[in-house]
Amino acid sequence: MVPRAWLPRAAQRTLRPQCSRKPNHRRTLASGKSAGYSYETGEVNGVKFASRDIPGPTTQLALVARAGTRFQVFPGFAEGLEKFAFKSTYKRSSLRITREAELLGAELFAYHSRENLVIGAKFLREDLPYFTELLGEVISKTKFTRHELHEEVIRVIKLNQKSILANTDQMALNSAHSVAFHRGLGTALHPTSSVPITQYLHEQDLATFSQAAYAKPNFAIVANGASHDELAKWVGEFYNDSPATPPKDFPAIETKPSKYYGGEERIAHDGGNNMIIAFPGSGAYTGGHYKPEIAVLSSLLGGQSYIKWSPGFSLLARACSAQTQAHVSTRNLSYSDAGLLTISMEGKASHIREASQAVVDILKAISGGDIMKDDIQKAIAKAKFRTLEAGQNIGTGLELTGAGLVQSGKPSNLDGIAEAIEGVTEDAVKKAAKSLLEGRATVSTVGDLFVLPFAEEIGLHCLLNTQTSARFTMSSAWKAAGLTYNRYLAVAARVVRRSLKEQPRLQAERRGEMDLRFAKWTNGKQGENKSLANANASAMVEGAHDKQQ
Repeated sequence: MVPRAWLPRAAQRTLRPQCSRKPNHRRTLASGKSAGYSYETGEVNGVKFASRDIPGPTTQLALVARAGTRFQVFPGFAEGLEKFAFKSTYKRSSLRITREAELLGAELFAYHSRENLVIGAKFLREDLPYFTELLGEVISKTKFTRHELHEEVIRVIKLNQKSILANTDQMALNSAHSVAFHRGLGTALHPTSSVPITQYLHEQDLATFSQAAYAKPNFAIVANGASHDELAKWVGEFYNDSPATPPKDFPAIETKPSKYYGGEERIAHDGGNNMIIAFPGSGAYTGGHYKPEIAVLSSLLGGQSYIKWSPGFSLLARACSAQTQAHVSTRNLSYSDAGLLTISMEGKASHIREASQAVVDILKAISGGDIMKDDIQKAIAKAKFRTLEAGQNIGTGLELTGAGLVQSGKPSNLDGIAEAIEGVTEDAVKKAAKSLLEGRATVSTVGDLFVLPFAEEIGLHCLLNTQTSARFTMSSAWKAAGLTYNRYLAVAARVVRRSLKEQPRLQAERRGEMDLRFAKWTNGKQGENKSLANANASAMVEGAHDKQQ
């Protein structure tokens, strides 16, 4: 056991009396169903926190900030903030932080999702004061040095970019979000290699963004395996340096409501085949956009068996049993104010093509009522289990609870979610499937585009009628003018050349000069050689004259 004398500051903090200011915390009501994993929430000095005192010798502590890719003000900022976690601060070097964590037998972690940035640690229960202080130090006293940015942070980001180029699953998922939501939730989880991150990532701007991301209204502290009163004591002591409001001289973190668009994107890739069919899904329970029927529909579609030696009860598992080289799975990706119901297919291109058609056929069958009640009951039970399991899981529960505190001031009510799922009826599932088919789908395809189908080939609609009609109107404008396509290109090129300045215009016109001639043969005899340019001009004049008549 490492002597606590090696960590004098932590020892001194532990021996200090409790803060004079009492935390304003409350207990959530816990029924017998969720008594094992309900959270006690509170707030002290403007910092929201939650804990559940799970019996055991270890603790997991996390800081959940509203600083995912959706809320970053410039490309790469969420990734940069994550990579700067546990780097040098004004009190300790990154080497010292690493060595102290190792001496205590702890694990440090940091990751980001589309909405949240999570920084945390796993450690022995008695070391709660030290790691509570460390997380507070990370968010308020990180140096953001230039050499760490260029030598470590950007270097790791570029390595991640290269790995994404070979990950067709990640490419398809990023594409689906981009097509579905455009900006905000549509921002890629990790910047792609084509994003000029060095143009935006500067240590000073990143430091200013951290002040906005780590302002007290934008983060929460969540602990598993810690006494609520003890956590309140250390949060009240170590988080006084966090800013109460974001800086005013920096672009504000946008919180515009998410809007679903839909559409189709196809990316050629020789490293694998992935296809994602997505629809508007269910948002998080705490955000007021929860749709329990979508959770049941997701379990009903399924595609992946969780029982050994069984293909599973789900409709896609049975329908795609012949496509042995296509892996199909259905998920509902929940966010604070939106969701994305995704049906992912990965494997051989020809099998994905057949499986994608089965997806549409099954949705049509569900919307038409061609479904057994027994399957609905199994889907309800599966959806309930998935929800409660996610809440019981320590890692998932930390982020869900922290995000709920930041967004609405309360954690997810698992009992309420379970009751909502139990109340889903067969008609609600049918209506949900029907609304998905009648709306705009999102289809993202990566791989062998020669074999993989277009959305319209499997009966999905991805475009607005106004967009479709406008596209056809624009594409047929040159036809309405009586021009051939080659002539249309020639006219457009001439207009561009004439808009140039004198010297570039003369050079461009010389490049466009031609002297092509043709002759008409009649009864085996060649006629007069004529200039093709003059003949085209004469034909244009005659065509215009005939139209006027």
